[in-house]
Amino acid sequence: MAAPTVSKAAALGCNNKPAFPELDFRSGARVEELNKLIQEFTKHDQREYDDQRALEIHTAKDFIFSMLGMVQKLDQKLPVANEYLLLSGGVREGVVDLDLDELNVYARGTDYDMDFTLLVPALKLHDRNQPVTLDMRHSALCHSWLSLRLFDEGTISKWKDCCTIVDHINGATNYFFSPTKVADWFYDSISIVLSEIQKKPQRGMPKVEKVEKNGTIISIILGVGSSRMLYDIVPVVSFKGWPAVAQSWLMENHFWDGKITEEEVISGFYLVPACSYKGKKDNEWRLSFARSEVQLKKCISSSLMQAYQACKAIIIKLLSRPKAISPYHLRSMMLWACDRLPASYLAQEDYAAHFLLGLIDDLQHCLVNKMCPNYFIPQCNMLEHLSEETVMLHARKLSSVRSDPAEHLRTAIEHVKAANRLTLELQRRGSTTSIPSPQSDGGDPSQPDDRLAKKLQQLVTENPGKSISVFINPDDVTRPHFRIDDKFF
Repeated sequence: MAAPTVSKAAALGCNNKPAFPELDFRSGARVEELNKLIQEFTKHDQREYDDQRALEIHTAKDFIFSMLGMVQKLDQKLPVANEYLLLSGGVREGVVDLDLDELNVYARGTDYDMDFTLLVPALKLHDRNQPVTLDMRHSALCHSWLSLRLFDEGTISKWKDCCTIVDHINGATNYFFSPTKVADWFYDSISIVLSEIQKKPQRGMPKVEKVEKNGTIISIILGVGSSRMLYDIVPVVSFKGWPAVAQSWLMENHFWDGKITEEEVISGFYLVPACSYKGKKDNEWRLSFARSEVQLKKCISSSLMQAYQACKAIIIKLLSRPKAISPYHLRSMMLWACDRLPASYLAQEDYAAHFLLGLIDDLQHCLVNKMCPNYFIPQCNMLEHLSEETVMLHARKLSSVRSDPAEHLRTAIEHVKAANRLTLELQRRGSTTSIPSPQSDGGDPSQPDDRLAKKLQQLVTENPGKSISVFINPDDVTRPHFRIDDKFF
């Protein structure tokens, strides 16, 4: 007698009951719903700009670059041929590792519509091919003092007044570049230039709505047409090459291997004006790898970036007091996750919810263990200074998020929608309508001159993946010169 036939489904213990929707075990939230909420947040958070807004953004940027050219002309301290790094998002958004206590609170929708961070080199060391060795004897990890002995006599003479002086037993004098004194000089110089510009206002010129010094950065809010733009300007020291202290990081395997070249990743780094928690504010700078992070971002999947942005929006207010966690910590955790997890997994388009929950779990793990290694210098623990009370308080707050992520996502969506509504309302009221958009010198004055915007867009389109910079000629501050790699336009 033949054996009874057993179906494959029965053999596997399956039945005909409908499958349950995928659920998050901890909160019971439906993964599909979390994905939809993240998509909705992304839609409201990433606004598309029409031609008029794009022109206003370009006009504000052009004004800032021209202003910096005039700062250079004041006392020739800034390098004549300078190269700035412009980042989308302000210092408060964690685009650079600048955890400053003195930052004033600005809110999108209330104070500004778009925010940017501009790194402006006060000094450049671009003529070295070997690993850069810094003076870290007096500093915590990831920090350094900077002696002007590395520079020529002319540079020392120009910047003496922005240094702290240390006399050695042998009678030699050492000048250490001071982040606080440089920031004071920068703020005073910008204030002088803006005062001169405002004495002779020109048609189409942005309205300077606010200029404030926040610790060692200068925050400027410009009104152009119907837009308000926040620029956080950071004086930095720019280096080509790679610091010796981060040399071992290059020996490890990373998620970006084979996607971008090592030359792109280690093309340069900065010293930014921020000291450690026990450091000397007048002397200590922090190493920043912002240039490398711009390159690494190209290798991160869109779904992971959406989860990161949503997670950042949730935690930025929830964990703001007492100050412990910044968005930069979350970014570091995301980069470590990219090294830890398979690229095929992180590339899944419908896994944003999994990534969001994972980032929250990672952050809570880092807090409980008081351990968050810097991505480029892993021996530097960025949470080492926190008290047990602070980390446990924030860990408990994150536990509430993890218990109901959908509700926290809805709150984040409402906040970004409210900010957008406020922006639109201010535009309707004509809060900055007295500031005309830039007009062409000839032809119909009602037609905005979009030649510069089109030129910029053309350069970006025709040069994918290349470094696009702006060169300022101090003898001709009326126009920027676009530089792509080593070619000027």
